[in-house]
Amino acid sequence: MKLAIFGASGATGRQLLQQALDAGHTVSVLLRSADALAINHARLTRIVGQLGHPATMRTVVQDAEAVISVLGARKGGAQNICSDAMRHILPAMQATGARRLIALSAYGASETGNASWFIRCVRKMIGAKMRDKDEMEALVRASATDWTLVRPPALTNGTLSGVYRSGTTLKPGIMGRISRADLAAFILRTAEQGNHIDQAPIVCT
Repeated sequence: MKLAIFGASGATGRQLLQQALDAGHTVSVLLRSADALAINHARLTRIVGQLGHPATMRTVVQDAEAVISVLGARKGGAQNICSDAMRHILPAMQATGARRLIALSAYGASETGNASWFIRCVRKMIGAKMRDKDEMEALVRASATDWTLVRPPALTNGTLSGVYRSGTTLKPGIMGRISRADLAAFILRTAEQGNHIDQAPIVCT
């Protein structure tokens, strides 16, 4: 299938991109610079540009069967990257007719922000990042897309195990973890199978 990935140069994005290519999918990605991503492949289209450029955004999502955002705040970077990006992704999807959207959020966003005392503490420590996820989720939910919001707890750099749980009512707890490799596998499977439409599944080991 044809995938469009935003955030492909990030830690989770690189895992997702490599797994998608290994599975035989065709992928287009948006890069801030030509050297932002070391992966090269015959089925990979690298588009250099900015999130705020409408024509560039439309080029990335054109003919995509699933649009995936795994964007997240980086150290020293903008804290509102997820919501700002979604304000450009959604119009591009509407303009090109792309309907399937999968966006990486976080456990603790929106209504899960009061799930436990630990999550409340987390939200106080990284308030700006979590408010960005809240705002992104609101934009996605209000859109006309077939959306899925993926909510992992803490991420690790562990290996791909293929062993994880998912569901809209899971409560990972203070020790909740998932590797970026397993998170990418869940996102890719969700795109391939077309499930979790209009849902916000939590995924953890």
